[in-house]
Amino acid sequence: MPKFSSLSIDKDPARPRIARLRLSRPERLNAIDSKMPGEIREAVAWAEADEQVHVIVVEGEGRAFCAGYDMVVLAEDTPLHPHVDNPLQQEKHPWDSMVDYAVMKRHTEDFMSLWRSSKPTIAKVQGYAVGGGSDIALCCDLLVMADDAKIGYMPTRVWGCPTTAMWTFRLGPARAKQVMFTGDMLTGTKAAEWGLANIAVPAAELDAATNALAERIAGVPRSHLAMHKLVVNQVMQSAGIEQAQTLATVFDGITRHNPEGVWFRRQAQADGFKSAVEWRDSGRPIPEADEARRLAAALEKRISDPKQGG
Repeated sequence: MPKFSSLSIDKDPARPRIARLRLSRPERLNAIDSKMPGEIREAVAWAEADEQVHVIVVEGEGRAFCAGYDMVVLAEDTPLHPHVDNPLQQEKHPWDSMVDYAVMKRHTEDFMSLWRSSKPTIAKVQGYAVGGGSDIALCCDLLVMADDAKIGYMPTRVWGCPTTAMWTFRLGPARAKQVMFTGDMLTGTKAAEWGLANIAVPAAELDAATNALAERIAGVPRSHLAMHKLVVNQVMQSAGIEQAQTLATVFDGITRHNPEGVWFRRQAQADGFKSAVEWRDSGRPIPEADEARRLAAALEKRISDPKQGG
């Protein structure tokens, strides 16, 4: 079996037609590090090449499916010095949108390997599938959730745009707008009610429900599965999914570098990521334009010289 640092993949010993791709950073709720997107693509390629495998189950080790990008590293820890710029959070001015786009577009394509694989993919979600974790889950063909699990993209409130654009294609425009305008999470029960999740069951039944669905699919010939998946994917392609992803990926970079995005980052650096998230998700108005610039400048002084700010 291939060896990875952020995940693992192997065939279910009892069900060799089912491959299990496990996100394996449980100490960080399987948060996405720099290696995980590419390793997902490599793991999918391994399953794609195995003729015994008919279906791929994607799951998270521990308490959550995936808590999104590792924001403590991206938002909080990177110092305020141009020579250590992270391509996704550049400190120099003007920032290079195409450097940011190149990185995020590659991540999006990595996640979309789950969608493009000729073999059906099933996301099994417990705990949380939020931020970039929701991208991973929604790039899978089918979604099975625990009733009390939560899925959402809270960074739409500030500092993010879901680059896979899957919310619209999975929910339709009206409900996708509600999710993206509010940043609210959906429980597994609500996700199933809205048609986002195929199945929602009590947490104790999640494994059994996912296995039953995977086994049912695994009995179908690989060629038939590939044809049916291609037909549905072609409809989404004709509807413009690639164009939507290009726009969303550009906008994602802008949200991290416009005045509101810079304020959010400075808030995370000055008082910790949890402080920034609490403000973002509380419903309090998020600073905009000149107010965001003013607050970001004050926070930057505190970061550069903590004695000034308290």
